[in-house]
Amino acid sequence: MPIDVRALDDWIGDRLPGRGLPLRAERMGESTGVANALYWLRRGPHTWVLRRPPAVVNAPGASDMLREWRILTALEGTPVPHPAPLLLGAADGPLAGRFLIMEKVDGFNPVGKLPSPYNVPQRRTELAFAIVDALVELARVDWRARGLDGLGRPEGFLERQVPRWLRQCDGYRTRDIAGLDKVAAWLTDNRPAAGPTGLMHGDYSPYNVLASPADPRRLAAVVDWDTGTVGDPLLDIGHLLARWTEPGEQPAIGVWDIDPAHREGLPSRAELAQRYRERSGFDLDALPYYEVLALFKLAIILEGGVARGATERAVMVDRLIERAGAVAAGSVR
Repeated sequence: MPIDVRALDDWIGDRLPGRGLPLRAERMGESTGVANALYWLRRGPHTWVLRRPPAVVNAPGASDMLREWRILTALEGTPVPHPAPLLLGAADGPLAGRFLIMEKVDGFNPVGKLPSPYNVPQRRTELAFAIVDALVELARVDWRARGLDGLGRPEGFLERQVPRWLRQCDGYRTRDIAGLDKVAAWLTDNRPAAGPTGLMHGDYSPYNVLASPADPRRLAAVVDWDTGTVGDPLLDIGHLLARWTEPGEQPAIGVWDIDPAHREGLPSRAELAQRYRERSGFDLDALPYYEVLALFKLAIILEGGVARGATERAVMVDRLIERAGAVAAGSVR
Protein backbone atom coordinates (compact mmCIF):
# COMPACT_ATOMS: atom_id res chain seq x y z
CA MET A 1 0.00 0.00 0.00
CA PRO A 2 1.61 3.30 -1.05
CA ILE A 3 2.20 6.09 1.46
CA ASP A 4 0.33 9.36 1.13
CA VAL A 5 3.44 11.48 1.68
CA ARG A 6 1.58 14.80 1.70
CA ALA A 7 -0.87 13.62 4.38
CA LEU A 8 1.97 12.11 6.41
CA ASP A 9 4.00 15.32 6.17
CA ASP A 10 1.04 17.40 7.34
CA TRP A 11 0.51 14.99 10.25
CA ILE A 12 4.18 15.09 11.30
CA GLY A 13 4.20 18.88 11.15
CA ASP A 14 6.81 20.35 13.45
CA ARG A 15 6.95 17.34 15.77
CA LEU A 16 10.06 16.32 13.84
CA PRO A 17 12.63 18.75 12.46
CA GLY A 18 12.67 20.04 8.90
CA ARG A 19 9.10 21.25 8.52
CA GLY A 20 8.65 22.96 5.18
CA LEU A 21 11.23 20.77 3.44
CA PRO A 22 9.99 18.02 1.09
CA LEU A 23 9.26 14.69 2.79
CA ARG A 24 10.30 11.57 0.90
CA ALA A 25 9.42 7.94 1.68
CA GLU A 26 11.41 5.03 0.27
CA ARG A 27 10.55 1.37 0.88
CA MET A 28 13.34 -0.78 2.29
CA GLY A 29 13.78 -4.08 0.48
CA GLU A 30 11.16 -6.04 -1.41
CA SER A 31 7.58 -6.46 -0.30
CA THR A 32 6.90 -10.04 0.76
CA GLY A 33 3.33 -9.63 1.91
CA VAL A 34 4.12 -11.04 5.36
CA ALA A 35 6.96 -8.93 6.76
CA ASN A 36 6.35 -5.58 8.39
CA ALA A 37 6.91 -2.79 5.88
CA LEU A 38 9.83 -0.47 6.57
CA TYR A 39 10.45 2.88 4.91
CA TRP A 40 13.14 5.49 5.03
CA LEU A 41 11.61 8.88 5.73
CA ARG A 42 13.75 11.82 4.67
CA ARG A 43 13.10 15.51 5.17
CA GLY A 44 16.05 17.69 4.30
CA PRO A 45 19.12 16.41 6.18
CA HIS A 46 17.00 14.33 8.57
CA THR A 47 16.33 10.60 8.20
CA TRP A 48 13.96 8.38 10.20
CA VAL A 49 12.42 4.92 9.88
CA LEU A 50 8.69 4.32 9.45
CA ARG A 51 7.27 0.90 10.28
CA ARG A 52 3.78 -0.31 9.42
CA PRO A 53 2.04 -3.72 9.32
CA PRO A 54 2.09 -5.87 6.18
CA ALA A 55 -0.91 -6.44 3.94
CA VAL A 56 -1.15 -9.98 5.38
CA VAL A 57 -0.51 -10.61 9.08
CA ASN A 58 1.52 -13.77 9.53
CA ALA A 59 0.12 -14.74 12.94
CA PRO A 60 -2.54 -13.45 15.32
CA GLY A 61 -1.00 -10.81 17.55
CA ALA A 62 1.89 -10.15 15.18
CA SER A 63 2.58 -6.78 13.56
CA ASP A 64 1.06 -4.96 16.54
CA MET A 65 2.38 -1.43 16.24
CA LEU A 66 0.82 -0.26 19.50
CA ARG A 67 2.50 -3.13 21.34
CA GLU A 68 5.82 -2.32 19.69
CA TRP A 69 5.49 1.35 20.61
CA ARG A 70 4.70 0.46 24.20
CA ILE A 71 7.77 -1.77 24.49
CA LEU A 72 10.12 0.68 22.80
CA THR A 73 9.04 3.53 25.06
CA ALA A 74 9.43 1.26 28.11
CA LEU A 75 12.98 0.40 27.03
CA GLU A 76 14.05 4.04 27.00
CA GLY A 77 16.75 4.52 29.63
CA THR A 78 17.53 0.79 29.94
CA PRO A 79 20.72 -0.96 28.75
CA VAL A 80 18.74 -2.84 26.07
CA PRO A 81 19.87 -1.50 22.67
CA HIS A 82 16.85 -0.36 20.67
CA PRO A 83 15.76 2.33 18.21
CA ALA A 84 14.29 5.37 19.96
CA PRO A 85 10.53 5.69 19.31
CA LEU A 86 9.56 9.11 17.97
CA LEU A 87 5.92 9.16 16.83
CA LEU A 88 2.97 6.74 16.87
CA GLY A 89 0.31 7.01 14.18
CA ALA A 90 -3.31 6.22 15.06
CA ALA A 91 -5.46 3.73 13.19
CA ASP A 92 -7.51 6.58 11.73
CA GLY A 93 -4.44 8.68 10.93
CA PRO A 94 -2.81 9.63 7.63
CA LEU A 95 -1.91 6.04 6.62
CA ALA A 96 -5.30 4.49 7.48
CA GLY A 97 -3.68 2.21 10.02
CA ARG A 98 -1.27 2.29 12.92
CA PHE A 99 2.39 2.97 12.24
CA LEU A 100 5.39 4.19 14.15
CA ILE A 101 8.35 6.39 13.34
CA MET A 102 11.70 5.61 14.94
CA GLU A 103 15.17 7.02 14.93
CA LYS A 104 17.61 5.78 12.29
CA VAL A 105 20.15 3.38 13.81
CA ASP A 106 23.63 3.02 12.38
CA GLY A 107 23.76 -0.77 12.10
CA PHE A 108 23.06 -3.78 9.90
CA ASN A 109 21.57 -7.26 10.17
CA PRO A 110 24.50 -9.66 10.76
CA VAL A 111 23.43 -12.18 8.13
CA GLY A 112 25.09 -13.51 5.01
CA LYS A 113 28.69 -12.42 4.49
CA LEU A 114 29.73 -10.09 7.29
CA PRO A 115 31.56 -6.85 6.46
CA SER A 116 34.40 -5.24 8.37
CA PRO A 117 35.04 -5.31 11.29
CA TYR A 118 33.38 -8.74 11.42
CA ASN A 119 35.56 -10.27 8.71
CA VAL A 120 37.93 -11.67 11.36
CA PRO A 121 37.07 -14.49 13.82
CA GLN A 122 37.60 -12.51 17.04
CA ARG A 123 35.09 -9.86 16.06
CA ARG A 124 32.54 -12.55 15.16
CA THR A 125 33.00 -14.10 18.60
CA GLU A 126 32.31 -10.72 20.20
CA LEU A 127 29.26 -10.21 18.00
CA ALA A 128 27.74 -13.56 18.97
CA PHE A 129 28.24 -12.85 22.67
CA ALA A 130 26.75 -9.36 22.20
CA ILE A 131 23.63 -10.98 20.74
CA VAL A 132 23.31 -13.10 23.88
CA ASP A 133 24.12 -10.21 26.23
CA ALA A 134 21.27 -8.14 24.82
CA LEU A 135 18.87 -10.93 25.78
CA VAL A 136 20.26 -10.96 29.30
CA GLU A 137 19.71 -7.21 29.59
CA LEU A 138 16.15 -7.63 28.28
CA ALA A 139 15.32 -10.27 30.89
CA ARG A 140 16.57 -7.89 33.62
CA VAL A 141 14.17 -5.09 32.70
CA ASP A 142 11.77 -4.33 35.55
CA TRP A 143 8.69 -4.55 33.37
CA ARG A 144 6.27 -3.58 36.11
CA ALA A 145 8.23 -0.44 36.95
CA ARG A 146 8.32 0.33 33.22
CA GLY A 147 4.54 0.28 32.96
CA LEU A 148 4.18 -3.02 31.10
CA ASP A 149 1.55 -4.63 33.32
CA GLY A 150 -1.03 -6.28 31.11
CA LEU A 151 1.33 -6.65 28.15
CA GLY A 152 1.21 -10.42 28.52
CA ARG A 153 -0.08 -13.14 30.81
CA PRO A 154 2.99 -14.63 32.50
CA GLU A 155 0.96 -16.96 34.73
CA GLY A 156 0.56 -20.25 32.91
CA PHE A 157 2.68 -19.06 29.98
CA LEU A 158 4.23 -22.42 29.16
CA GLU A 159 0.99 -24.33 29.73
CA ARG A 160 -0.77 -22.25 27.07
CA GLN A 161 1.83 -22.54 24.33
CA VAL A 162 1.13 -25.93 22.75
CA PRO A 163 -2.69 -25.67 22.76
CA ARG A 164 -2.51 -22.10 21.48
CA TRP A 165 -0.25 -22.91 18.53
CA LEU A 166 -2.10 -26.12 17.66
CA ARG A 167 -5.37 -24.16 17.52
CA GLN A 168 -3.77 -21.66 15.19
CA CYS A 169 -2.40 -24.42 12.96
CA ASP A 170 -5.75 -26.22 12.86
CA GLY A 171 -7.33 -22.98 11.68
CA TYR A 172 -5.47 -23.08 8.37
CA ARG A 173 -3.71 -26.42 7.98
CA THR A 174 -4.32 -27.94 4.56
CA ARG A 175 -1.93 -30.89 4.72
CA ASP A 176 -0.45 -33.48 7.03
CA ILE A 177 2.79 -32.32 8.65
CA ALA A 178 4.90 -35.33 9.48
CA GLY A 179 5.99 -35.35 13.10
CA LEU A 180 3.99 -32.32 14.22
CA ASP A 181 1.66 -34.21 16.56
CA LYS A 182 4.57 -36.22 17.97
CA VAL A 183 6.48 -33.03 18.78
CA ALA A 184 3.35 -31.50 20.33
CA ALA A 185 2.91 -34.58 22.53
CA TRP A 186 6.57 -34.45 23.61
CA LEU A 187 6.20 -30.80 24.56
CA THR A 188 3.08 -31.58 26.58
CA ASP A 189 4.66 -34.53 28.36
CA ASN A 190 7.99 -32.84 29.11
CA ARG A 191 6.92 -29.33 30.04
CA PRO A 192 9.17 -28.07 32.85
CA ALA A 193 8.07 -26.13 35.88
CA ALA A 194 7.44 -22.45 35.25
CA GLY A 195 10.65 -20.61 34.44
CA PRO A 196 11.53 -17.01 35.18
CA THR A 197 9.18 -14.18 34.28
CA GLY A 198 10.47 -11.33 32.20
CA LEU A 199 10.13 -9.18 29.11
CA MET A 200 10.52 -11.22 25.91
CA HIS A 201 11.26 -10.29 22.33
CA GLY A 202 9.34 -13.22 20.85
CA ASP A 203 11.28 -13.66 17.58
CA TYR A 204 14.96 -13.36 18.45
CA SER A 205 17.49 -14.16 15.75
CA PRO A 206 20.28 -12.41 13.80
CA TYR A 207 17.59 -11.09 11.46
CA ASN A 208 16.12 -9.01 14.27
CA VAL A 209 19.26 -7.40 15.62
CA LEU A 210 21.52 -4.70 14.19
CA ALA A 211 25.26 -5.12 14.56
CA SER A 212 27.32 -2.05 15.28
CA PRO A 213 29.76 -1.01 12.53
CA ALA A 214 32.08 0.35 15.23
CA ASP A 215 31.82 -1.74 18.42
CA PRO A 216 31.49 -5.55 18.06
CA ARG A 217 31.03 -5.92 21.82
CA ARG A 218 27.56 -4.36 21.82
CA LEU A 219 24.65 -4.43 19.41
CA ALA A 220 23.51 -1.22 17.78
CA ALA A 221 19.88 -2.24 18.36
CA VAL A 222 17.37 -5.02 18.75
CA VAL A 223 14.47 -4.44 16.34
CA ASP A 224 11.02 -5.85 15.43
CA TRP A 225 9.30 -5.80 18.83
CA ASP A 226 5.74 -6.32 17.60
CA THR A 227 5.46 -9.82 19.13
CA GLY A 228 7.13 -8.90 22.42
CA THR A 229 5.38 -9.89 25.63
CA VAL A 230 5.86 -10.60 29.31
CA GLY A 231 6.38 -14.33 29.67
CA ASP A 232 9.26 -16.77 29.98
CA PRO A 233 12.48 -15.21 28.64
CA LEU A 234 14.07 -18.65 28.28
CA LEU A 235 12.01 -19.04 25.13
CA ASP A 236 14.04 -16.20 23.58
CA ILE A 237 17.38 -17.91 24.18
CA GLY A 238 15.78 -21.18 23.07
CA HIS A 239 14.73 -19.56 19.79
CA LEU A 240 18.20 -18.15 19.17
CA LEU A 241 20.00 -21.41 19.89
CA ALA A 242 17.52 -23.63 18.06
CA ARG A 243 18.39 -21.81 14.84
CA TRP A 244 22.13 -21.45 15.55
CA THR A 245 23.96 -23.68 13.06
CA GLU A 246 27.23 -25.39 13.91
CA PRO A 247 29.89 -26.73 11.52
CA GLY A 248 28.73 -29.86 9.70
CA GLU A 249 25.03 -29.13 10.27
CA GLN A 250 22.34 -28.01 7.88
CA PRO A 251 20.44 -24.92 9.06
CA ALA A 252 17.17 -25.73 10.80
CA ILE A 253 15.10 -23.61 8.44
CA GLY A 254 17.14 -24.48 5.35
CA VAL A 255 18.56 -20.96 5.09
CA TRP A 256 21.91 -19.84 6.47
CA ASP A 257 21.77 -16.82 8.78
CA ILE A 258 25.52 -16.21 8.63
CA ASP A 259 27.36 -17.40 5.55
CA PRO A 260 29.30 -20.66 6.14
CA ALA A 261 32.49 -18.94 4.96
CA HIS A 262 32.13 -16.47 7.84
CA ARG A 263 31.40 -18.88 10.66
CA GLU A 264 34.95 -19.26 11.97
CA GLY A 265 35.05 -17.70 15.41
CA LEU A 266 31.33 -18.09 16.09
CA PRO A 267 30.73 -19.84 19.43
CA SER A 268 28.89 -23.15 19.68
CA ARG A 269 25.38 -23.41 21.09
CA ALA A 270 26.87 -24.75 24.32
CA GLU A 271 29.19 -21.74 24.59
CA LEU A 272 26.34 -19.30 23.94
CA ALA A 273 24.18 -21.08 26.51
CA GLN A 274 27.01 -20.88 29.03
CA ARG A 275 27.37 -17.15 28.39
CA TYR A 276 23.65 -16.66 28.97
CA ARG A 277 23.69 -18.83 32.10
CA GLU A 278 26.63 -17.00 33.64
CA ARG A 279 25.28 -13.53 32.92
CA SER A 280 21.62 -14.14 33.75
CA GLY A 281 21.92 -16.60 36.63
CA PHE A 282 19.02 -18.60 35.15
CA ASP A 283 18.85 -22.39 35.32
CA LEU A 284 19.11 -23.76 31.77
CA ASP A 285 18.58 -27.44 32.54
CA ALA A 286 15.36 -27.35 30.50
CA LEU A 287 16.92 -25.50 27.56
CA PRO A 288 16.20 -28.30 25.02
CA TYR A 289 12.50 -27.92 25.82
CA TYR A 290 12.58 -24.24 24.92
CA GLU A 291 14.47 -25.00 21.70
CA VAL A 292 11.85 -27.55 20.67
CA LEU A 293 9.04 -25.16 21.54
CA ALA A 294 10.66 -22.38 19.50
CA LEU A 295 11.02 -24.64 16.44
CA PHE A 296 7.43 -25.89 16.84
CA LYS A 297 6.09 -22.34 17.05
CA LEU A 298 8.10 -21.13 14.06
CA ALA A 299 6.98 -24.09 11.96
CA ILE A 300 3.33 -23.32 12.65
CA ILE A 301 3.79 -19.64 11.80
CA LEU A 302 5.41 -20.55 8.48
CA GLU A 303 2.65 -23.10 7.79
CA GLY A 304 0.29 -20.14 7.65
CA GLY A 305 2.20 -18.99 4.58
CA VAL A 306 1.89 -22.46 3.05
CA ALA A 307 -1.87 -22.29 3.55
CA ARG A 308 -1.94 -18.94 1.74
CA GLY A 309 -0.15 -20.35 -1.29
CA ALA A 310 3.54 -19.96 -0.42
CA THR A 311 4.08 -23.68 -1.03
CA GLU A 312 7.87 -23.35 -1.06
CA ARG A 313 7.68 -22.83 2.69
CA ALA A 314 6.43 -26.37 3.20
CA VAL A 315 10.03 -27.61 2.99
CA MET A 316 11.03 -25.13 5.72
CA VAL A 317 8.17 -26.26 7.94
CA ASP A 318 9.08 -29.91 7.50
CA ARG A 319 12.73 -29.20 8.30
CA LEU A 320 11.81 -27.30 11.44
CA ILE A 321 9.62 -30.12 12.73
CA GLU A 322 12.31 -32.66 11.87
CA ARG A 323 14.85 -30.58 13.77
CA ALA A 324 12.46 -30.23 16.73
CA GLY A 325 12.10 -34.00 16.86
CA ALA A 326 15.86 -34.44 16.78
CA VAL A 327 16.38 -31.98 19.64
CA ALA A 328 13.63 -33.68 21.64
CA ALA A 329 15.29 -37.04 21.08
CA GLY A 330 18.65 -35.69 22.23
CA SER A 331 20.39 -36.27 18.91
CA VAL A 332 21.11 -32.53 18.49
CA ARG A 333 22.95 -30.68 21.23
